[in-house]
Amino acid sequence: MKCREGKREQAIRIEGATMGTTYHVTYFDKHARNFKVSVDSILILVNKSINTYDSTSDISRFNKSVSGIRFSLPFFLRPLKTALEVYQGSSGAYDPTVMPLVNAWGFGPKKITVPDTAYIESVRAFIGFNKIQFSSDSVTKPDHRIQLDFGGIGQGYGADIITDFLKSKGVENMLVELGGEGMAIGINLESGKPWELGLVDPTAPEKFIGYISLSGKSFSTSGNYFNYREVNGIRYSHTIDPASGYPVQRALLSATVFAADCTTADAWATAFMSMGHEKAIEILSSRKDIDACLIWSVPGGTEKHITPGIAGSITMN
Repeated sequence: MKCREGKREQAIRIEGATMGTTYHVTYFDKHARNFKVSVDSILILVNKSINTYDSTSDISRFNKSVSGIRFSLPFFLRPLKTALEVYQGSSGAYDPTVMPLVNAWGFGPKKITVPDTAYIESVRAFIGFNKIQFSSDSVTKPDHRIQLDFGGIGQGYGADIITDFLKSKGVENMLVELGGEGMAIGINLESGKPWELGLVDPTAPEKFIGYISLSGKSFSTSGNYFNYREVNGIRYSHTIDPASGYPVQRALLSATVFAADCTTADAWATAFMSMGHEKAIEILSSRKDIDACLIWSVPGGTEKHITPGIAGSITMN
């Protein structure tokens, strides 16, 4: 492919650290501009909005507040809107007010042992995204104990922010990846083909179980092999079931979701891990806006479900 100046666009690769993980971006720009400084600056502001590990962020201020806050930065509203959409669409399987349960099970800043049943029941009383309200400039809560956690959506949102920024600069072909979530836009001009991504084998995360050719879609994978705690020989998943208050114990090993934006894909991947593959397949059969590759355990091995919308783009090993 030739650009207007008659020169072939060269791949520009930038990377960095954010949200407790890393990002990697490959893009093509006919002006050969390096946007790393700008991307890093934007991600710092996103973290100042939604990172619970930053005690001064908007989300931390909300969690510590009595009744709510006004946003100090323009990066809180969009994840709230997407969270509400997926919360409603998943019948509560994705619920960012699960933060107190995340902390109770030791997946927050404090590492603790297994909580007792009575404590879990007491915390469940103020879990529920339907309990909060938000507008274009603020978010409120009726109970001071309600807290938000965008851990199941934040990395996808970060990838969307990078993608939106590069689009605003005229970049048309890019692969954005942040913590395993991301967006594939246009094509890889080096190969002249759509972007190719590896699908992680949940039974052996160091290997790929297959590959997908992707263009114009986001991707997000949730799997309990990524983050878990082991106490007294029992493995506890980092995915908390908002309905029971306990870490999920389901056959579903991983859920890779594809959608128009990565915030949505990230939230649905979390929701599917929470509800399990049976309910996930039911939801996928009735929706055309999301696709997925689900892998779950069965006696003697694994089984998978790939939605028709992406089946033709996946090659399994």
